[in-house]
Amino acid sequence: MTSALPTTDMFADETRRLAALHALALLDSEPEREFDALVALAAEMLGCPTAMLTLVDTDRLWIKATSKGDRGEIARDVGMCTHTIQGSVPLVVDDLTRDPRFESSPIVSPEDGLRFYAGAPIHAVDGVGERHAIGALCIVDTVPRSLNDAGRRALTHLATLAETTIAARSAAQKALSIAQTADRQAAALVRQDRIFRQAERMAAFGSWRLDFADDRLEWSDGVYHIYGLPMTAPPTMAVAMDFYPPYARAEITAGIARAIETGESLDLEVDFRTVQGEQRRVRVLGEFEEAGDAPGALVGVFQDVTERHALELTLRRSADTDSLTGIANRAAFDRALDTAMTRAHEHDTPLLLALLDLDGFKAINDTLGHTAGDDVLRGVGRVLEAPWLKGSFAARLGGDEFAVIVDDAVLSVSPDYVCRRLEEALRFPIAMSGLAMVSAGTVGIATLDRDCHTIRDFVHRADTILYQAKRARVGERRRTERRNVA
Repeated sequence: MTSALPTTDMFADETRRLAALHALALLDSEPEREFDALVALAAEMLGCPTAMLTLVDTDRLWIKATSKGDRGEIARDVGMCTHTIQGSVPLVVDDLTRDPRFESSPIVSPEDGLRFYAGAPIHAVDGVGERHAIGALCIVDTVPRSLNDAGRRALTHLATLAETTIAARSAAQKALSIAQTADRQAAALVRQDRIFRQAERMAAFGSWRLDFADDRLEWSDGVYHIYGLPMTAPPTMAVAMDFYPPYARAEITAGIARAIETGESLDLEVDFRTVQGEQRRVRVLGEFEEAGDAPGALVGVFQDVTERHALELTLRRSADTDSLTGIANRAAFDRALDTAMTRAHEHDTPLLLALLDLDGFKAINDTLGHTAGDDVLRGVGRVLEAPWLKGSFAARLGGDEFAVIVDDAVLSVSPDYVCRRLEEALRFPIAMSGLAMVSAGTVGIATLDRDCHTIRDFVHRADTILYQAKRARVGERRRTERRNVA
């Protein structure tokens, strides 16, 4: 019979896991924008009111970041993340009150407590290269819900992004510390230099130093590698700045000026192009180094964050895009309409909102099948991105309902023309298995008035016009049918 008592190996694993967590200096630390942005993205992308990044300490769960902004800690044995770090895949509990592991937890309640939980483990690598689960990226809700396969994959991707952010943070902190102390540690220079070069290769970063006494710029091997320059070429500020677009060059120049004047740290993430012409994304960190009566220097770290930046953009696009049609979804539409209305009121410019509803879409699904219905929806997506709409913002609101925000100076003063063109474009044939039908749609267009200041009112006006147009179309069809019968 197997013993249920903890083994020596289990205690050793937990000791190493806690050592890896404590080495990161994340517990009880101040809020950091990278983690706050990550949990906000998780809550928005997965449509859950609360997302958190938690760290599992000896006897507590410490909340490093939360989309609600209220950080703190709870006892380890009443939370769910302790169970999450014991597995390698997301832990999803549709209803916590029905799970014997959590039903008695004081934070779980059918009235005002937690009901839903989904979390993916977050790992960190310790000093000997072992990987340990140190916490979780999780979403919670006070009502039962579920998470589909796409949501589980997204949660796993976001947890990977959290791991990358933690690793980059740790590497940058270590590198910055090394860069600040390297000149004062002559006795350990060789050993420190070897460690630093290894860290550069692992984290794709390098160190730099700008001496204000003679404007002399120094780079480590890692910076040369990111630039794609041979290490035989002495760096100068003029050469270094040539690889940035104008806006980034201005940001870096202003940041250096602030650091000299106020001692404020430099922390920028900007676009960058290598000697070979490769477009990259880099992060520039720097801190002012006092030198007594001398002008001093800036010492810092230069890191290639292209892959992390690309993953963030991909996740954001996924959160804003309708997967079937490739145009914007409802969440992105609400933000775009709010921005367009604010701009139109501020500049007194016209704005149109067109709502589109497909006619007979159910009949196409019933007759030709859902594959044909999906083809119709994709076709509508292409129609709403036609060149004649001149960059108007198109979105699928759900089902067979679509919307277009028209702010072009010419189109926005011609609602009848826009309506007619859209309804003409929505008429296209669809065929499947030898059967053919014609897709069609009705359009309702509202013009933004001075007294309309909310999205809800604007959408309601357009929806009312759409409803009237559909009723008129149904009435016309019935009159035509009666004439044909007569």
